[in-house]
Amino acid sequence: MIRSLLSALFLTLCLSLTAQAQNQKLTTTNAKAEKLYYKADDYIRARDFNRALDLLAEAVQKDPNFAEAYVRAANLFKMMGNKSASFENLEKGLALMPFTPSYANYYFDLADLYMEQGKYAEAKANFELYLKAHPKNAKLVEWAKNQIKSADYAMEAIKSPVEFNPVQLPGTLNKFGLQYFPYTTADQRNFIFTARTSSRPDHDENIYLSELKEGVWQAPVSISDNINSPANEGAATISGDGKTLVFTSCNRPDGIGDCDLYISTRTGNAWSKPRNMGTAVNSKAWDSQPSLSADGRTIYFSSNRGGGLGKEDLWVTYQQEDGNWSKPVNMGKTINSSGRDMAPSMHMSGSTLYFVSDGRLGMGGLDVFKTSLDNASKWTEPQNLGYPLNTSADEGSLFIAPDNETGYYSRQVHTDTGAPAIQLFSFKVPKEVRSRVNSTYAQGRVFDATTKKPLGAQVQLYNVQSDSLVQQVRSDEVSGEYTVVLTQGKPYALYVSAPGYLINSLRFDYTSPKNLSPVALDVYLEPIKAGAAVVLNNLFFDTGKYELEKESKTELNKLIKFMQQNEKVSIEISGHTDDVGADKDNQVLSEKRAKSVADYLSSHGISKNRIRFKGYGETKPVKPNTSEENRQFNRRIEMQVL
Repeated sequence: MIRSLLSALFLTLCLSLTAQAQNQKLTTTNAKAEKLYYKADDYIRARDFNRALDLLAEAVQKDPNFAEAYVRAANLFKMMGNKSASFENLEKGLALMPFTPSYANYYFDLADLYMEQGKYAEAKANFELYLKAHPKNAKLVEWAKNQIKSADYAMEAIKSPVEFNPVQLPGTLNKFGLQYFPYTTADQRNFIFTARTSSRPDHDENIYLSELKEGVWQAPVSISDNINSPANEGAATISGDGKTLVFTSCNRPDGIGDCDLYISTRTGNAWSKPRNMGTAVNSKAWDSQPSLSADGRTIYFSSNRGGGLGKEDLWVTYQQEDGNWSKPVNMGKTINSSGRDMAPSMHMSGSTLYFVSDGRLGMGGLDVFKTSLDNASKWTEPQNLGYPLNTSADEGSLFIAPDNETGYYSRQVHTDTGAPAIQLFSFKVPKEVRSRVNSTYAQGRVFDATTKKPLGAQVQLYNVQSDSLVQQVRSDEVSGEYTVVLTQGKPYALYVSAPGYLINSLRFDYTSPKNLSPVALDVYLEPIKAGAAVVLNNLFFDTGKYELEKESKTELNKLIKFMQQNEKVSIEISGHTDDVGADKDNQVLSEKRAKSVADYLSSHGISKNRIRFKGYGETKPVKPNTSEENRQFNRRIEMQVL
């Protein structure tokens, strides 16, 4: 932080204070105290700071109102890393003397210490004294002005606290000295975090996994011997389906920069050997704190690489069609500030990004902010999440579950012995903190319809209103498991495909919040052979009409791609209706709808010789026409292999 700019000056300030004192009258009239004060300078020059402090302590015993002795001791304590003693002496010393322009840097330093403690009125007063001295350091002046604004913000925020009642997670999870960077999978059944026994440098940092069984978090275990090593692994993020892990590791033999991003994928229960993401993603600087999108195809991360706007910035990289990752792009001035912008956490809806920053109005130190994508897909101005979620201390990473109900974060506490520790907490997410939209998930397994064996298949989720790919994952080759995240307000088409099989088309309509609930859905893929048939669930017509609606484009293009990939396959497109209306009218309508689909395919390069269409009217219902729900199943378009 800015205060580090002063640390190198402390010794110089201590040594120059003697000359300064000789040119101006000291606050003490006690000759013995004054002699001890000057004698301390000899020990400062000899770098015997402990003896110098002893003499300064004697000086204030002789005269408890000896302001310069307190200030001198404060500088020495700061150099020795004793922040509390430095603050105590600086506060006493400056309170004992009138405003002194030559003490500008001491007002600054005391103001900074007040900010750290959340004493905002005192911090503001001392930053104002610093500015009153007309200092020439432009960076410190700018910092002081911004801190005054933050102090004003913080005092107002405390008057209007957000509802925030964190609960410490059970000791089963908080079993280490330090644990942080919490993440869950979309179904919230797997919880990962980074942990180490203590802050001692010989204590290794590793990634741990806990499973939720019958509502109870199980004892955390190392995520994998393939991943955790004698080097530090941490700040990990996991995709919604739990199959992709990206984490940070420093000083590995294959490292590129100070710290790099590594990626590992899971098949069955086995994680692959981590792979450095290479120079396409990593730089020679510090790259860390990744956050994956729900489908694992976008990574947001922190870096202090060149080309940024501040000390650390947020960057983003995308997985391309060939599986490689794009060159990272800075997330821009809407999100990044001139300070530190770190620890991104993308909500699984993809609509809201959480991160910490000290470059914006806040409570002091790193505060948690959120930004959301607006209707034009632009990030909104980051919003401070308020007090008491944010405090005067540095806040860590925040994770908000897909349903916006539960949040997880870590913060520093003190054990019964008084030792500092970092513990994991959960909390009910207040309105001000929630993602712009809620999410849920669809989860199941993919099987071969004939053998009933699990299949590794491509699972794609499309927004049919915009004909855009929202997510793309693969079902597990061993178990067939897949998970995709579904977000409220959107109609979805889900496509499951594998070479040698008919594409399976499913529909989810989450335009109404009432429909937002998890979906358990196993998918059976039909091998391509004569007689194999599937329902095309994402073709849309107005009631009584046969013209295809624009939302059908996604499905039609999928059919074209299927026919292009399987050039020897010929198909029949068949139309079906329910029993409402005259039989003859239903027959004509079903045939015209089938023809509309066939005409679209042929007009887009598929030979007419490979396409047959036919209308069956109401003659082949799949369910009795006894309810509107059943009639919806009967109103359908099918594709059958000839």
